[in-house]
Amino acid sequence: MLEVSEARAPVSADSRFRILSLDGGGAKGFYTLGVLRELEALLNGRLCERFDVVFGTSTGAIIAALIALGYGIDEIHALYKEYVPAIMSCWTRKSRTAALERLTKTVFKEHQFTDVKTGIGIVAAKWMTEKPMIFKADVRQAHGSKATLVPGFGVPIADAVQASCSAFPFFDRKVVTTTTGDAITLIDGGYCANNPTLYAIADALVALGQPRSELRVVNIGVGAYPQPKKPHIWLVKRIPFNSIELLQKTLEINTQSMDQLRSILFRDVATIRISDTFEQPEMATDLLEHDLTRLNVLRQRGRDSFASREATLQQLLL
Repeated sequence: MLEVSEARAPVSADSRFRILSLDGGGAKGFYTLGVLRELEALLNGRLCERFDVVFGTSTGAIIAALIALGYGIDEIHALYKEYVPAIMSCWTRKSRTAALERLTKTVFKEHQFTDVKTGIGIVAAKWMTEKPMIFKADVRQAHGSKATLVPGFGVPIADAVQASCSAFPFFDRKVVTTTTGDAITLIDGGYCANNPTLYAIADALVALGQPRSELRVVNIGVGAYPQPKKPHIWLVKRIPFNSIELLQKTLEINTQSMDQLRSILFRDVATIRISDTFEQPEMATDLLEHDLTRLNVLRQRGRDSFASREATLQQLLL
């Protein structure tokens, strides 16, 4: 358990500061899990033991929180197979929201941000003020109000993760209550940082005082795929097809913009991004995919993406 007042011991014996950053993307997080399974094997240990901080947005927030709590990637994959298709196959916003809440409450139970085993950042967006709200465990990661800040603002991990995944209007907005009694309405963190790498680097440099030369950043996306053909009219009435496409475009533009800015501002920070583009028609999918066979294909493609970068990752991390 991480105590608020004490600094966490370094993940590894060397001086490198390792960051894992996970994009949002709904069901396409199966691709992320494919990459992470191979990464976990390369590093020969739980990722909470191999990375100093893990940031995640939306589906990346689910995975990041579970990693920070000590879960192995195969355990996370088992949870995804059980819950994600059930959530994404729901026909209404209300039913999807209820299914997402069941996932977070069942999986994260009563866990608080003081329970994590490594540094963490869960990205959500404030509905009223249009600003990010990032849930962290280490008070050193605060950029102001350190004297009064408590881990995760006193919000349970389950609520923070649900907020990060609440892609309005496909999910209801999530209201969280902080330790000071403030009720804050949040939506999906993808609206402000679908790729949270910039926030993670800023924390490492500014808040935690790490030298730029010691940072090692692994940023994993969800892949890019052709848009599925327009669904049958009965489905369009429930989930407007153009709305899905617009949301995906919004998240992808945000992702690419953040990565471009990262490459300009922190080009000297050793970083590898893994998120390949697949143009074959049979790879068509979107963030609401719920066919487990197709989701397993995404996981396979993630493993392939890792394989093409294995040597670079070895040099970066080991």
